[in-house]
Order: sequence, then structure tokens, then C-alpha cells
Amino acid sequence: MRLPRAVIGSPFHLLLLVSSFALAGYAGVRLLEDDWFGVALWFVGSAVLHDLVLLPLYGTADQVLLRGCEAAGRRTWVSYVRVPAALSLLLLLVWFPLISGRVADRYTSATGLSADGFAARWLLITALLFGGSAAVFVLRRRRASKERT
Repeated sequence: MRLPRAVIGSPFHLLLLVSSFALAGYAGVRLLEDDWFGVALWFVGSAVLHDLVLLPLYGTADQVLLRGCEAAGRRTWVSYVRVPAALSLLLLLVWFPLISGRVADRYTSATGLSADGFAARWLLITALLFGGSAAVFVLRRRRASKERT
């Protein structure tokens, strides 16, 4: 019986892997040197918030969307809603403090820039994502109908 070979990859791949671990280690050391307890608390809190609150919420929303499309006999339409919604929610999650305006003063004092307009920009990006998805949907439906005839 032959043992499986370890997949290491090319020397270039190995160099990139070691370099990325070195960079991540350096970033971790720099991040933890000032307020290690606050950073650790933030990591644990965000993991708990994601696993106990956000995951059930977007899992349930996805199931509702999937069942609604299945009931209409249009299961293939799910991705045209799922992808822009996921990207929009990810942007909301990342930029929520500035979108909500809760840290506008801190942002202005740290950067010298105004924190106004983040909510409007997020809404514009969300509209563009859904609009682009709708355009792709319409183009693919037209192409499919032309191929049938």
C-alpha cells in the first residue's frame, strides 16, 4: 500500500505561504501590543454576535427567499437576489459605525474628513448592486428565449 504524497506546491507557492504567515504574525503583534484585552474581547464578541445572532438571521432570510422562489417555480432566480443582498449586507456590517453616524466625531477628528454621506453612498451602492443584478437577469432571460426560438 502506497502512502499519499504531501502536497507542498512549488517553491514560489511555499515562499508566498511563509511570507503571508510572517506578515500576519507581524500584524498580530502590532495589533496586540497596545490593547490586547480590547482586541481579544472584540474578536470573541464578534464571533459570538455572528454565530448567535447574525447567522440565524440571514440563514432564515435565505430560506424564506428560497421557499418563495420555489413556490413561484423560479428557483434559478435566487442568485440574482442572494448575491447583491449578501454584498450589500457585508458593506453594511463593515461600515455600520459610519453609516449610522455613531462615530462621526471620532472619524472627523482622526482623519480630518467629514463622515457625512456614508449612508447615502451605501444606499447608492446597494441600488447599483441590485440594478446590475437585474440587468444581468434580463440579459440572460432574453438570451435564453432567443436560443429557444
